[in-house]
Amino acid sequence: MPMNRPVATALAAALCLLTAACGSSSDGKAGDATAEAAASKTGYPVTLDNCGQKETFDKAPGRVVVMNGASVAEVSTLLALGLGDRIVANQQTYGNSEVPGRAEAIEKLPDGGVKQNDAFDVPRETMIGLRPDLVLSTTAYGFDEKNGFATRDQLKDVGAHSYVSPQGCDQDTSKMTIADSYRLLRDMGKVFNVSDKAEELIAASEKKIAAVADEVKGEKKPKVMVLFSNMSMGGNDFSSVVAKGIYNDILAEAGGANAFENASEGSFADLSKEKVAATDVDALVVIGYNDPDPAAYAEKLLKEFPQWPAARNSTYVTLSDSMYLGPSNDLAVEKIAKMLHPDAL
Repeated sequence: MPMNRPVATALAAALCLLTAACGSSSDGKAGDATAEAAASKTGYPVTLDNCGQKETFDKAPGRVVVMNGASVAEVSTLLALGLGDRIVANQQTYGNSEVPGRAEAIEKLPDGGVKQNDAFDVPRETMIGLRPDLVLSTTAYGFDEKNGFATRDQLKDVGAHSYVSPQGCDQDTSKMTIADSYRLLRDMGKVFNVSDKAEELIAASEKKIAAVADEVKGEKKPKVMVLFSNMSMGGNDFSSVVAKGIYNDILAEAGGANAFENASEGSFADLSKEKVAATDVDALVVIGYNDPDPAAYAEKLLKEFPQWPAARNSTYVTLSDSMYLGPSNDLAVEKIAKMLHPDAL
């Protein structure tokens, strides 16, 4: 099956037919100039260096598969950029969102009829059958052959591009920051030739976060416990407690600090009930991952540890997608700041 020529080349060829200008220079400079002009006009080709692998796009993808990855970063970014119609199979959902209408928009996206494998994502054969031209994964885990997934090389063999989101190359998100959310927006803006929209979203987010940070500057920083509701990822009672990552960057901008930042070198701490009880917690941030009532979990936790300052003042907020990689971190900063510093905002 013949491969489509890059957009820039096709446009250059069309110009040749219309003007008979191509080939008029013996050294080929006129043809090169035409190709460069066409590329500038269309925005393509675009090359990203992604986890050490170069991905060159000659046109905007039209059949995108969004892998699960226990994330909504990628699908939310595409929706924020107005690209929902490019998705042929989405596996991401948090069940709720701080952005009005987003959870419903995600729910309406096609899932491609995918039956996830034992690793909770799209199996290799199913992926190939979806005929994607771009596959998005939060971390390199989504392209690991040992998990039954299609590798990046296997996808390339069938004409599909692949992309691992920022800080996901080595599957360690402990160094993730708000800047990585902006990088994801910028990368998708380039890939789909909607960079103006991406920069508009980034500028609005930066402005709102800067305004909040300025209001809480100089205030005492309460110690905050961040955890996912009703989720177990380890052997102890509290295995979904956040230690490091983008969460801490969001807390800092909101005028807070992570009470358990030093409890683990990785993104999450696996803590005993005794360790949690012995720590002063001034406030709770409960992240609802497909939990219909994270507030009930927060209330239960505050009753379980009445010695916490957070319990005495019932200081908590429930969040979902804004607290993770994605286009809406400014909403998390604002909501947390209002909880921690109500008199400053």
